[in-house]
Amino acid sequence: MTSRDLSRRQSSIVKRYYDNLDGIVANRLQEAVTEIYLAESDKKRASLWKKVQAQLNKTPADPGVVHQIVEDGDVERLAKLVNDLIAGKVLKRD
Repeated sequence: MTSRDLSRRQSSIVKRYYDNLDGIVANRLQEAVTEIYLAESDKKRASLWKKVQAQLNKTPADPGVVHQIVEDGDVERLAKLVNDLIAGKVLKRD
């Protein structure tokens, strides 16, 4: 879909979404950390980790670090990474 296919209002909505994407991803990751801590079944935890990995792939976090955190299921490292992302301590990948 090109910008010609969108009305002015739709274009502005899409622009705002992408302007705020970092905050949206950070919010989803914060919620996921809480949900993983509270998950009662391994099946639910596995599902949440898949969602976390998909969200982390949208961030500037190092893919190796992301893979290791998800592979280990380390919620504490995930929470620290999310806090670092929010604080801007994670440098953008090239």
